[in-house]
Amino acid sequence: MTLPRISLLALAVAALAIPNASRSASNAIPQLYMDVATHDMAGMPAMGGLGRMAMGMFGGRGQASYGMTRMPGMPGQYLDIALYNGSNPAPEASQAIPAGLRLGNSLPLLPPPPARASSTPGSDVRGIADGGEHTSRILVYWGCGTEVRAGQPREIRISLKNGKADISGSMPQGRSSPDRAINPGPEYALWPNPRSQKQVPDGASLVGQHQVSGPGVPASMKFELERMQDFMPRIALSSSGGGAAATTWSWKPVDRATGYFLSAMGQKDDALVMWSSAEMPEPGSGLMDYLPEATVAKWIGERVLLGPQVDHCAIPRGIFGEGAGMTQMIAYGPERNIAWPPRPADAKAAWKPEWNVRVRAKSTAFAPMGMGNIGGAERGEEAAPADEGKPVKKLLRGLLGR
Repeated sequence: MTLPRISLLALAVAALAIPNASRSASNAIPQLYMDVATHDMAGMPAMGGLGRMAMGMFGGRGQASYGMTRMPGMPGQYLDIALYNGSNPAPEASQAIPAGLRLGNSLPLLPPPPARASSTPGSDVRGIADGGEHTSRILVYWGCGTEVRAGQPREIRISLKNGKADISGSMPQGRSSPDRAINPGPEYALWPNPRSQKQVPDGASLVGQHQVSGPGVPASMKFELERMQDFMPRIALSSSGGGAAATTWSWKPVDRATGYFLSAMGQKDDALVMWSSAEMPEPGSGLMDYLPEATVAKWIGERVLLGPQVDHCAIPRGIFGEGAGMTQMIAYGPERNIAWPPRPADAKAAWKPEWNVRVRAKSTAFAPMGMGNIGGAERGEEAAPADEGKPVKKLLRGLLGR
């Protein structure tokens, strides 16, 4: 059985554990949502054309489009802006930006183009099942450490026959970020957009004065962003070990990070293997996203997330066998909400804000396993032999269906 079939089945099952909802703004006052993301891909530049193909699958650094902050992409800085200005179709607007962002004097905010129809996860699974009978296994591990813990793994078996799925075992009920994502319909004006698809330059900064203007936008919609709301640094992620030994991931503390989370996926024999850094069964599908600082603190206390002082985590030895896998990591960042006029100190005092702004940040990384040391050169270690990349290339070919 090939990895693509297993992966699609795993994602279909994992989706059952995550609430499928979207957020729409309900207030009539203008509301601006700014999502700020930084991404890195450890070890990928050395993988040549195949690596570039793989990185393209996860969001290339060509033309920017709205929503690229949500999923990890090519290394760099990403920015999504959405302006809600009433329930009617949004008019065009403009956001004046500081010179440090290096994208000109202002960014045009435009309503999104008409949505295109897309297939659903269910149709993908049915398409696979139509080809005959298949049985897949998913093995779920959790927790940082060099050895597999007692009671692991949790096994899920999926049998497909005549277009129907029979599932034995249960996917752990995953936690997910509170549903605060923007589902941009015609009532929003967005950047990037077809008129302006510039990439945010590396090293660009959001620090400084911003002003939004347009029909229905009050002249008072001016605000200043500080360093706490700026792009976070890239995660300096490196690894040692791997294969039959434990894989230990290490990183430098990320400035302004409030907590961390890691997850990995790969293949061992005929099974899809999933692992997360949580201290309990947690697929992690809903945690690679922005989280409010209060939620991060709560889940650190519940040992779902790693605290900001943690700088390493090991994946138990042998769970991926001699095969390869892919690891994701997120550093959760600060969030700021701005309103004008500011909320009065007296909670009982009347307050009618003219506008709201929400700015939230994160930093993510994506890295292959099965290549020996990654990032060791930064610590003065000997580089891994070139042929240690072969397991990852095999995995990528499977992902690409080649």
